[in-house]
Amino acid sequence: MPIGEQRQSLNAAASQPQIIVSGVNEPLVFSKIDSPKKDFAPRLGFAYSPGESGNTSIRGGFGMAYDVLYDNIGVLAPPPQLGATNDVPDLNTGTANFLGGGGLNGGGSGITPNCNAATVAAGTNCVDAIASTSAWIPPHTKWPYSINWNLGVQHSFGKAFTAEINYVGDRGVHLDVQDRINRQSLVSPSAFLPTYLQAPSQATLDGLANNLASLKAPGNIVPAYRNLPCDDPNFKNSCTFQSSIVGDLPLGSSNYNGLETQLRKRFSGGLAFQAAYTYSRTIDNATADFFSTSLTPRRPQDFGNFAAERSVSPLSRTHRFTIAAVYNLPYFKSGNWLMKNVVGNWGFSPIYTYESPEWADVQSATDANLNGDSAGDRAVFNPSGVSGTGSGITTLFSTNTCSTQAPSAQAGCFASHTVAYLANNPSAQYIKAGAGALATAGRNTLATDPTNDVDLAVYKDLNLTERFKFRLGAQFANILNHPQFIPGGNPGLGLGVNDVTGFNTISGGYLNYLTPGNVNFNNPKSVFPGNARTIGLVAKVTF
Repeated sequence: MPIGEQRQSLNAAASQPQIIVSGVNEPLVFSKIDSPKKDFAPRLGFAYSPGESGNTSIRGGFGMAYDVLYDNIGVLAPPPQLGATNDVPDLNTGTANFLGGGGLNGGGSGITPNCNAATVAAGTNCVDAIASTSAWIPPHTKWPYSINWNLGVQHSFGKAFTAEINYVGDRGVHLDVQDRINRQSLVSPSAFLPTYLQAPSQATLDGLANNLASLKAPGNIVPAYRNLPCDDPNFKNSCTFQSSIVGDLPLGSSNYNGLETQLRKRFSGGLAFQAAYTYSRTIDNATADFFSTSLTPRRPQDFGNFAAERSVSPLSRTHRFTIAAVYNLPYFKSGNWLMKNVVGNWGFSPIYTYESPEWADVQSATDANLNGDSAGDRAVFNPSGVSGTGSGITTLFSTNTCSTQAPSAQAGCFASHTVAYLANNPSAQYIKAGAGALATAGRNTLATDPTNDVDLAVYKDLNLTERFKFRLGAQFANILNHPQFIPGGNPGLGLGVNDVTGFNTISGGYLNYLTPGNVNFNNPKSVFPGNARTIGLVAKVTF
């Protein structure tokens, strides 16, 4: 295990073995992390060529492969004993008896040692390890692993052709996910604020059982994490886990199935080409576990329900077709030096790529389920709405006199009278979920634009001597300058194929594209780069 993860043992004082973390069924103990030592990763494969021609081969295989937890987990989740700071007086102006007074003697935002009634009376800001804890890794770690299998047939025919078809599968197990283990959703199918398509009567609103204040009242800290026993009663916050505890848990899973076909022509007569088509699907319940994308949030909508996250993955591409060729002009291969090197020796390499779009998660950018995190909260789905459209909402109140109250009391008053929401566009498919609303849209249901790209490389060779050759060329990515408003970079450079990063935007960020009611909702031209034509010049000397 990396040193960063091992450091959580410094926070042993915050251990609460009576709390069993759901999902991993482990007690909340901060201790040394055990590395798995019995992982078994077999690999088995076969190849069979029927008959005696050697033109056909049948291949199959099965295997398992393990990974490790990367260092980023420990680097970004230090225990409070290491991750705290302490502000001291400006030493440049001189602080009398600084070291004699103890120097860095605790307090501030750090963990205060030997905190007791006397130190509290003296004004020391006592901070407990429990209240300062923000990260946890299960002591009995499970390495993520994959199970993969394949079966295919390859056949050569004619003088230079080979055809191939394969079925490929892969299953990811114990993948790392980011969860907040001490937070709970306060919204459920039995307790939420309704979202109406048509305005209800005031009497209907006055008769609703729930309001925003009543839904928030229980608090989103899981009860087991509240009011824990303290060794010393003088710690502030009553030894309650106040902040969100981020747990990196092995609850992620994925499943890939693909049918791959390919036709190749070996180089002959100046021409070689390869055409390939893949039909596939990837299903997972988590894709990114750090903030590398806005299109599919790293955390689940409901921290206690990863099953609801299982859906098509942002890495899934249903269709992918490519054809690539290399063609050397056969003309002027013989003759005088001038004709061969000025008129002849041209080469062309076109590539065409079509790929199905990346799937994205429609989000409300609001903490709809009131669990303290807005990152994963999705929208209200209207099954009769116009496909791909979104709508904002208007807050609906029960009868009140909040506007006549003092400004300091108005926020609480309006919360206690917020009882429902109204879709601004009742014909929209996706409706923004307000605070306390029940988000019913699934994960990754909005398709971005597909890739439809033509690239070309052109080369000119000069054979100066038998051993010395100079090549000058140009590479045109998206040579037709066809606008492709897709996540990531230029598809011709391979940056838009499996890219899920969410920072390469024109204006406003990806979240505007994903939020119903925003002017940029489902409008890729306003957010994604158009991936204009890119030209690269190359030179090569062979000797």
